[in-house]
Amino acid sequence: MPYLHRALGPQPHPVPRDARTVHSSGHSFEQLRQNCLQRGTLFEDTDFPACNTSLFYSERPHVPFVWKRPGEIVENPKFILGGATRTDICQGELGDCWLLAAIASLTLNEKALARVVPQNQGFGPGYAGIFHFQFWQHSEWLDVVIDDRLPTFRDRLVFLHSADHNEFWSALLEKAYAKLNGSYEALKGGSAIEAMEDFTGGVAENFQTRDVPEDFYEILGKALRRGSLLGCSIDIQNAAESEARTPSGLIKGHAYTVTGLSQVNSRGRKIELIRVRNPWGQVEWNGPWSDSSPEWHSVSQEEQTRLGHTALDDGEFWMAFEDFKTHFDKVEICNLTPDALEEDALHRWEVTVHQGSWVRGSTAGGCRNFLDTFWTNPQIKLSLTERDEGQEGCTFLAALMQKDRRKLRRFGANMLTIGYAIYQCPDGDGHLNRDFFRYHASLARSKTFINLREVSGRFQLPPGDYILIPSTFEPHQEADFCLRIFSEKKAITRDLDEKVDISLPEPQKPTPQEQETEEERQFRALFQRIAGEDMEVTAEELEHILNAVLQKKMALKFKRLSLLSCRNIVSLMDTSGNGKLDFDEFRVFWEKLKQWMNLFLQFDVDKSGTMSSYELRTTLSAAGFQLSGHLLQLLVLRYADESFQLDFEDYLNCLVRLENASPGVFQALRVKNKDFIHLNINELFLPLPSSV
Repeated sequence: MPYLHRALGPQPHPVPRDARTVHSSGHSFEQLRQNCLQRGTLFEDTDFPACNTSLFYSERPHVPFVWKRPGEIVENPKFILGGATRTDICQGELGDCWLLAAIASLTLNEKALARVVPQNQGFGPGYAGIFHFQFWQHSEWLDVVIDDRLPTFRDRLVFLHSADHNEFWSALLEKAYAKLNGSYEALKGGSAIEAMEDFTGGVAENFQTRDVPEDFYEILGKALRRGSLLGCSIDIQNAAESEARTPSGLIKGHAYTVTGLSQVNSRGRKIELIRVRNPWGQVEWNGPWSDSSPEWHSVSQEEQTRLGHTALDDGEFWMAFEDFKTHFDKVEICNLTPDALEEDALHRWEVTVHQGSWVRGSTAGGCRNFLDTFWTNPQIKLSLTERDEGQEGCTFLAALMQKDRRKLRRFGANMLTIGYAIYQCPDGDGHLNRDFFRYHASLARSKTFINLREVSGRFQLPPGDYILIPSTFEPHQEADFCLRIFSEKKAITRDLDEKVDISLPEPQKPTPQEQETEEERQFRALFQRIAGEDMEVTAEELEHILNAVLQKKMALKFKRLSLLSCRNIVSLMDTSGNGKLDFDEFRVFWEKLKQWMNLFLQFDVDKSGTMSSYELRTTLSAAGFQLSGHLLQLLVLRYADESFQLDFEDYLNCLVRLENASPGVFQALRVKNKDFIHLNINELFLPLPSSV
């Protein structure tokens, strides 16, 4: 399916407020609940029905699942029982440990939890079988409504459940998140940081334990104190290692939650400890400082009580921080704001958001390894104007997120490998071309191109203008993306493809007859022979003339021009409105056509009679048109073939379409002695006005 640019230019970072209702009825949670109460019925969500399509898209349940409401499972269901805590999260038969690790981390932040899990709902007065949860998606908060029918087998919940079988907030939260992503199956496999961002609207930072700062323990402590969500995991080398248990009791390729840090006195030494939780609710670390290890004998009972140390197999355990760095490979931190963890003082960050798309054939250029197309990617200009307090440079964080890939899994979409590069901006505001990147290296870039939903990095650069280029690793890969720029001081960002102006060249005046070249005199004779005494041609006669002349151009390989193309040309050049072209009108068009042919031949590199759609921006620019990225995407979708190629007739029709703008489409504006055209994109692709 094609991806189109949804919104251009920077957008303000949203402040948490009322979330946008996304139910197909257009009604809010409260409206839907009141409707059910008035009718005396329990809510049934037609957007996410209680059937197999909501469970799986590539398989059928191995056992017969029965959808039941909590009141049909237990006698006295509760939404939240004794507070929402990390012990309420026990994994079921779905491989979504990453989500459960994020939920466990969410319970440590009361304010963030209250945003995701609104408290105005339950099984008491006002119960109508309807619940709602709020998630952050691509710079806005969404309110997701569900009914409370849950998949069961033999009266037990199949997926996420609480340790207390009467409590249902966590199971309902999982269902709402499954609805957001299209199905329960869509939740299989992932990174905890993905859900952490959806729970907070925060920004992620990733650390490899083999390469962490010396003060990493302090960094984690500050993150926990500020309410950041933390996850950790052990890398796998191949699929066979996934969820393999190590001799120390840890699970490879499994998402854990970091739930606490503390220091204890043991035999006269201060030991740095870290608390970790397995979302399975069981299977724990069995090394030093594990639940039953002898190290605890050297710690007073008072200290053990302070740390909440127990010998229960509940999935949560302490371990020495040095052992943690040895056994775990990755730590993910989701900062609710991107406040620098290495500094004590909180400060407000300036945030802008850019929504964009990589579209095959026009803006899906791939990384710098693919020089011929890299320059066609979206380009964001970043102006850093103010230095950080007491610093020589300007600090900013760039976070690039690919959108909706989990939701699109049912259509075969997977996470793409994404990243970005940052270049010093030359003078001028135009889209940078291929030659710039041939001769200039990037100043900074994302740490790696990786197939995660979001790639982020923190940078400090001198004041100045820069170009940030988000891309997939391979060219021709389509996706929508969201780019967030966080800066300590106000930064100005602008999409270099956001202009919707078309600069039209001045029309050429016909050559006086006495100054005509031999070619032009032969052309006049041919025109007169076909046109007859009135010296005007119809679209049918124009078709005959153009095909007769163009087929003699040995360098130009093309099939015959169609009658439809010739009608479009007549519509462009017919100033009298009689549906015909006189010789002067035709000759003006011929001068345009010669220029367009020369440009086409220049970019038909292999002389195949086609040109790459990635070259269309440059070709049109040489012909006098400056296009927005959105308009370019539309033109490529309209005129290019499956191989991102345009033959000569498609190319000609594209140019005729751009030139042939009715007054309702273009409104001329005089700026600096040039004619600029403000384009109504919706009207651009209406049928051409007929003058035949």
